[in-house]
Amino acid sequence: MLNIIILAAGKGTRMRSNKPKVLHPVAGKPMLFHVIDTAAALNADKIIVVTGHEAELLEATVSQTYDSVTFVRQTTQEGTGHAVKQALPLLSEGADVLILYGDSPLIQSEHLQPLLNAVSDNSMAMLTTVLDDATGYGRIIRSANDNGNIDSVVEQKDANDQQKNILEINTGVFAGKANHFSTWIPLIKNDNSQGEYYLPDLIPLANCNGSAVKAVVTTDNETNLGANDRKQLAELESIYRRKAIDKLFSAGANIIDPTRLDIRGNVQVGQDVSFDINVILQGDVTLGDGVQVGAHCTLINCTIGANTVIEPYSLIEGSIVAESCNIGPYARLRPDSVLHSGSKVGNFVEMKKSTLGQGSKANHFTYLGDTTVGKNVNIGAGTITCNYDGANKHQTVIGDNAFIGSNSSLVAPVTIGELATIGAGSTVTGNIEAGGLTLSRSPSKHLSKWQRPAKKQKS
Repeated sequence: MLNIIILAAGKGTRMRSNKPKVLHPVAGKPMLFHVIDTAAALNADKIIVVTGHEAELLEATVSQTYDSVTFVRQTTQEGTGHAVKQALPLLSEGADVLILYGDSPLIQSEHLQPLLNAVSDNSMAMLTTVLDDATGYGRIIRSANDNGNIDSVVEQKDANDQQKNILEINTGVFAGKANHFSTWIPLIKNDNSQGEYYLPDLIPLANCNGSAVKAVVTTDNETNLGANDRKQLAELESIYRRKAIDKLFSAGANIIDPTRLDIRGNVQVGQDVSFDINVILQGDVTLGDGVQVGAHCTLINCTIGANTVIEPYSLIEGSIVAESCNIGPYARLRPDSVLHSGSKVGNFVEMKKSTLGQGSKANHFTYLGDTTVGKNVNIGAGTITCNYDGANKHQTVIGDNAFIGSNSSLVAPVTIGELATIGAGSTVTGNIEAGGLTLSRSPSKHLSKWQRPAKKQKS
């Protein structure tokens, strides 16, 4: 059984924001959400978030996305040991317990599993790392014995000159049995320069009572970084992006300029996917083999089938695109749009809650809202589905092999039958049967002796 405590009570004064620090986003998602997702990936039986500053706002925000998180409040911020103490009554008897931090969004489950593996009835474990410059961090004091276990952690302000030369530091991530924390956390004292209850101060208590504290060293220093100000937040964003891009390279993607691909979510790609410059990928994005994404495109929570080409300046959100489609340039697919194989959405075409059937085309200047389009339909330039009557939305259905002439208005609710042809410039207000031609236009007039007005000459 695994209980995970996430410390998220800090104000984050240096952020200069009314928003709780842990709700500031990295890769389009609050930092705390990343940590909760990591906890869930470890199959935690209980996730406890310790809140403090703006607790009601933080708890309400988290609850909108996660229904399995338990909250406990730290009404006064008196250090990490004090924060963990607030969660002790909620721990399950006999559980393994892992301490994480809500402002460290880069840490992943694979970094934490070795730490959990080191926990036993007679041992706790701390995640450590080695830095080139350890200034500002708590230093790891190792045992003089051959076992190399941790004797203590000395914070920067309390360290002497010799201890400041130590480069192994405490990441703050700690694991042990529930009874370890319940027994020794209440015994921690605050006799230090900050007057706070430090979580690492339970290490000597554990050692004195026959429980070793093992050091689990991670070589990936960046995964443990947190953000205390806007600059550090931007640095986390950059690290997240670089790591995500490295995964795309490993999967076989071709990226024209890695510094100009922005990843703000979870991206899965097949082989030979290509990205031009200034592309934004946000949320959950899946791209099949051979997909080509043109410059300045934005893809949000969408799935794109193999060999589809997305031309520059297109926006696709909440949509599903099948294989071998062509989109853009300057196309917009709004949520719940579906393109079947071989279909095409051209320049300045917008779709919303609409389906474009196999081989169908809407090439220019078209709006399809709440519309179902069958196979091999041609929709001419300037066509719009008039789906909104001022109060309610209505459906348009266009059958297979229909032809919709340019500059047509289809006033929903309306059904266009298979093989029907709508003449250019028509306004259709009723259902159209299959086959045949439908026209709705005023007759043109021709005046052969008409005199075009001329400009008056200035005197």
